[in-house]
Amino acid sequence: MAVQEGTPTSGIQRAPAMDAEQFALWRTLLEQRTGMTLTPERQPFLEASLYGRMRSLGVGDYAQYHTRLVTAPAPVQAMEWAVLVDRLTVQETSFFRHPPSFALVQRSVQQWLEAAPARRTLDLWSVGCSTGEEPYSLAMLVDDALRASNSRCLYSITATDISAPALAQARAGRYAERRVERVPGSYRSRYLTPLDESHWQVKPALQERVCFARQNVIELAHSPLGNMDLIFCQNMLIYFRRWRKRDIVSRLAERLAPGGLLVLGPGEMTDWHHPLLQRLPSAGTLAYRRTTA
Repeated sequence: MAVQEGTPTSGIQRAPAMDAEQFALWRTLLEQRTGMTLTPERQPFLEASLYGRMRSLGVGDYAQYHTRLVTAPAPVQAMEWAVLVDRLTVQETSFFRHPPSFALVQRSVQQWLEAAPARRTLDLWSVGCSTGEEPYSLAMLVDDALRASNSRCLYSITATDISAPALAQARAGRYAERRVERVPGSYRSRYLTPLDESHWQVKPALQERVCFARQNVIELAHSPLGNMDLIFCQNMLIYFRRWRKRDIVSRLAERLAPGGLLVLGPGEMTDWHHPLLQRLPSAGTLAYRRTTA
C-alpha cells in the first residue's frame, strides 16, 4: 500500500483550495483512520482526491463532506470510507520489486529446508500486498525452492492490504504484459498463463497458495495472524510517523515464529532495535531474524 503520487487532473475540474484549518482537519482524520500522514506539499493531491468524490456525491465543500463522513450511520460511514481510502491510496508495486530482498528470502527458504528436510509447513505474510505482485512473487520463490529440494512441505501466504479494490485485483491474478516484465522466463512459463498478446493469468495452483484479506496495519493488535516463518513488509512504512513505524514493526515482530524472518524496505527503519530480533548482515537489505530464545 502506498499514498498516491501526483494529482489526478485529466478530465477533472480543478479542485478548490483548502484553507489551513480544513487541511489540518482532513489530515488528522486520515491519520486516525489509516495511520498515514500527509505533508503540506501533498495538499493539492488531497484536494483533488476529495473533490472528485465530492462531485460524485453532490457535496458542496470540504467541511460538509467531512461532517458527512464522520456523522453518517456506521454501515454508511464504513462504505464511504472504503471508497475514499481507495482514492487516497495507489497500488504502486511490481513483481520482484527489490531483487536483493527476494534473493534473501530465497536463500532463507533453502536454508530452512536444508536444516529440516522433514519440515511440514511454511507460513508467510505479505503486509501491504496491494494488487498482489508481491505475494505471488514470494509464492513463486517458495514453490521453486520446494521443487528443487523435492520437499513435501506445504506453504501458505497470507496477503493483507487496506484497499478492497486492490485486493479484488490481486485475487483475480490477471496482469498486463508490462506488469510481468520482471518475472524470470522460467517462472513465467511455469506459473503464468498467457490470456492474449498483452495479458497474463496466475495459474490456479499458485493462486490457491495465497489468501488475500483486508487489514489496516494500525489495527495489528487485533490481527489473528501469528507464528509466521516470514513477514515481508516493504514500501509502506515510509508513509507513517516514526513512533507509528516502531509500533507496526514491533507488532509484526511479535507475530514471528522463533527463527522467523522479518524483511523491511531498505531505509524504512533507522536506529531501531527489538529484544526479540537480530539484524541480519545482508548487503542491500533490511531484515531481522527472531531469536529462538
